[in-house]
Amino acid sequence: MRRPMRRLALLALFTLSGCFYPANRGRALEAKVDRLTADNTRMTEELKQAREQLSATLPRIDEKVAEVTRALEGLDKASRRNDADIGIQLQKTVEDMAQLRGQVETYIYKISELETALARTSEESEKKLLALQGSAAVKEAEAKKQAEALQRPTDKKEFLALAQEKAKAGEVLVARQLYTEFLKKWAKDALAGEAHFGLGETYFGEDKCREALFEYGKVIQDHTKTPSAPDAYLRSSDCFAKLKMKDESRLALEELVKSYPKTEAAKKAKTKLAELDKAKKPAPAPAPKKVSK
Repeated sequence: MRRPMRRLALLALFTLSGCFYPANRGRALEAKVDRLTADNTRMTEELKQAREQLSATLPRIDEKVAEVTRALEGLDKASRRNDADIGIQLQKTVEDMAQLRGQVETYIYKISELETALARTSEESEKKLLALQGSAAVKEAEAKKQAEALQRPTDKKEFLALAQEKAKAGEVLVARQLYTEFLKKWAKDALAGEAHFGLGETYFGEDKCREALFEYGKVIQDHTKTPSAPDAYLRSSDCFAKLKMKDESRLALEELVKSYPKTEAAKKAKTKLAELDKAKKPAPAPAPKKVSK
């Protein structure tokens, strides 16, 4: 593949990485939601099975009732039969009815228990889901409140420096808020590339690689001369590696070496490429043993 085509392919990956996995939802939250709904699904299936068993039993009861009715109607015609035979037949019918009645009562009780448990589990799941979503929302709201309480520099360089300072201090959500505000105010400025990179770093630190890739892609695509552009390639390679996208990870390293060959990031990329090449080489075959004469 020629270099321009390779670069376009890489840029396409950056763009897609930000689209098919929105930033306001994380893998961890989705996994927790899946676990919360798993019990509901299982209990719903059990309830369905119990109802099917009850539906299968009811026709048998109707059949037995009809049988008893016919037996009672035929009592006046049974004078030719022995009283003991009639008693045995009625006793058997009564026993069958009692057995079926017991099955029905068991199914009704089980259905009632399942419906109660399902309602309780659904309520608990909803509360837990709201708590999970609320926790993230509370944190974001608190970060926004903290960011709003800060004195905003009017100078764009000072504004960016403040965001970088907060990120370095570990106040990631506050820094993210500031980077976002910077990009709204100075989207076309030369410093926007550094803001995109800083924003990507806040996601990278939380292992939100897809969101981070979108920001790194902005640096690589629109801000090739920003100081952090080489590091954006390097970070992108790390993100692709975490996402098990080995070819894309290697491509990012190769593009870094070609585009910024004299940078420190390029040196690291060369080292990583050498390690990848070494890992791909098959182990040398053992030397043949000498046969003693």
